[in-house]
Amino acid sequence: MLVSRRLTSHPLVSFIRRNSTAAEPPPAGGHLPSIATSQILRSTRERALRTPGLVWNDDEDTNSIVSVGRECRKMNVYQAVRDALSIALTKNDNAVVFGEDIAFGGVFRCTMGLAEEFGRERVFNTPLTEQGIAGFAIGMAAMGHTAIAEIQFADYIYPAFDQLVNEAAKIRYRSGGQFNVGGLTIRTPTMSVGHGGLYHSQSPEGFFMGASGLKIVIPRSPIQAKGLLLSSIRDPNPVIFMEPKILYRSAIEQVPIDDFSLPLGRAETLVSGADLTLLTWGTPIYHCETALHLLADPPPELAPHIPESVRKAKIELIDLRSILPWDAEAVAESVSRTGRLVIVHEAGMTAGVGAEIASEVQKRCFLRLAAPVKRVTGWDTPVPLQYEKFYIPDAIRIMDSIVETLSY
Repeated sequence: MLVSRRLTSHPLVSFIRRNSTAAEPPPAGGHLPSIATSQILRSTRERALRTPGLVWNDDEDTNSIVSVGRECRKMNVYQAVRDALSIALTKNDNAVVFGEDIAFGGVFRCTMGLAEEFGRERVFNTPLTEQGIAGFAIGMAAMGHTAIAEIQFADYIYPAFDQLVNEAAKIRYRSGGQFNVGGLTIRTPTMSVGHGGLYHSQSPEGFFMGASGLKIVIPRSPIQAKGLLLSSIRDPNPVIFMEPKILYRSAIEQVPIDDFSLPLGRAETLVSGADLTLLTWGTPIYHCETALHLLADPPPELAPHIPESVRKAKIELIDLRSILPWDAEAVAESVSRTGRLVIVHEAGMTAGVGAEIASEVQKRCFLRLAAPVKRVTGWDTPVPLQYEKFYIPDAIRIMDSIVETLSY
């Protein structure tokens, strides 16, 4: 007690107390952008209504860009998905939504209240059988329904692989155009969540790259999720719609409540640049944004490893959005201007989506490349049960690859 009193009366302690609030403490997440603070997300009504490619589906003039009176609401990704499903069920009496635990709201709550709103005949649970879910959905779509099925995790889509690749993708060709399953949409949560391990953090989009007849779509945000999902549901081809699960609650935007769509097969340039093209999709979009901040203004610990000559580089950040078909024209146009390409995805490197993109870009832009195409990916191992963070391409690995490519 005596020691405590002496310390309390010490001049240094008094000085610290008087000046303890002189400087603001750093924010809990640090000063770098996170998903919650990302400038890519459209946090105001004005920015939301100016989303590139947005088309109102309830507007008689489809070329109209007037958004007067349009209401927006703050939503995260799972709420935006739920909103899109509600619109699809409302406007299309043939639409049905089903999957494991769907009638209860789903494990990520994307179908909360839909069974009560539209009835258990249109929103219903299925047995735990991914092959059965896909086969049932294909049959319903072939009979003219709009079948919106959920595979509870993308990691469990493999039992349905035969149905999707050998049946859904080929039925129009196989029947000479007499049958098609264009009304089929498969929703599935994908990518890492930080602790999902080998059975809950996989990114299987690359396995479907050779399945001509399918479309693969991965949104990055609530607006993208709603607009791209509605486009997928109405597209005349079967679509696998993969939703990055860590974004369900962390990505928040002002989302128009009306019916709108965004184009499939079109990439979007998020940040314009002239020195390097940075291409990705889904969750890594936000790691890339952080990497660009690290490059431009590195903290003291990283500064010795980042040459001054590359810190002012203008990086073009592109969200691919549609994996199949992917927007080769937009990517090639960008790389032709910048001369450099870095591709980022969470799946392993070997035979991943980045390999196909790198090959096509090399063919189209060979004489304009100033450096080899670089891929930043997960490792060629199962997603680990521990240290998942070191498997996923984070901002440091992305920044390091940018520096390497710019310095080539």
